[in-house]
Amino acid sequence: MSSPAPLVDQFQRRITYLRLSVTDRCDLRCAYCMPERMTFLPRKDVLTLDEMHDLALGFMARGITRIRLTGGEPLVRRDMIELVQALGRRIGADDGRGHLEELTLTTNGTRLAEFAEPLRAAGVRRINVSLDTLDRESFARLTRRDSLPQVLEGLAAAKAAGLRVKLNTVALKGVNEHEIADLVAWAHGQSFEATLIEVMPLGDVEEDRIDHYLPLVAVQEDLARRWTLTPSGHRTGGPARYWDVAETGGRLGLITPLTNNFCDGCNRIRVTATGQLYACLGGNEQVDLRAALRSADPRGALDEALDVAMKIKPARHNFAIDARGAVPALARHMSMTGG
Repeated sequence: MSSPAPLVDQFQRRITYLRLSVTDRCDLRCAYCMPERMTFLPRKDVLTLDEMHDLALGFMARGITRIRLTGGEPLVRRDMIELVQALGRRIGADDGRGHLEELTLTTNGTRLAEFAEPLRAAGVRRINVSLDTLDRESFARLTRRDSLPQVLEGLAAAKAAGLRVKLNTVALKGVNEHEIADLVAWAHGQSFEATLIEVMPLGDVEEDRIDHYLPLVAVQEDLARRWTLTPSGHRTGGPARYWDVAETGGRLGLITPLTNNFCDGCNRIRVTATGQLYACLGGNEQVDLRAALRSADPRGALDEALDVAMKIKPARHNFAIDARGAVPALARHMSMTGG
């Protein structure tokens, strides 16, 4: 019996990276991400962990070798570590049923103190932690929760557990632009990588995003006046472009969905906690994998759905933040799609 074909879209991009959201729920309420009174999905609509595992196995059989677990905040889902452990057993597997080269996680860090060691034991070696400020008052104002001490405790636990950490920081005009350099320097001093991200126009929030949109070209110019930035040959297969910082000895990534589109080399797809596959973060093209999983022929239906996904994946997204009062590019929030 021949193996299923690898995932290749209509633009001949090989898809090897899955971002799998395990929940849309989060214990923070970052102002640029969601409103304070966020309406979350009914639990009955969310895939079970067994279904997520079956889904991941189906993707691996089609050539997915890297999986990142996301949310919302993935660590708020009860028993989520069991899914990590099950997927971790596929790292380096050589039984002809697909394997993983890497299993990673994106988290806000509030629960890392509890989960850093179990994540490491399950096979996770690298995590991304979202952190936009080191100032406690600014953190509480931005996230609407006074949780910075827990995040810093979690980062220390991750470091002690031997996890490689990359800090993801959304650059926000008038909010954290004055401390970006200090945050990067702090990260490098902790032996963490740092990546800066432009704010994305996803979902309605209570503020106008144009007020806080900070093009990273301006941030890069500011940092270049302070430090020596040299283009890095480092690549992860993701959207970041990297720079080596001579003075800190660390690496800086820039993710620019608005000012410098990075879609030509896209190798990823996203699946929500309800099993909806979005072929592009910035598009509405989707395929219902939950229906496939719950059909009479789950494996066959899943393969058919993935073939459809490869045909509808667009060439690029079309994000823009250029007018006050403009509706977001997409109605759904990042927490629903998977960060």
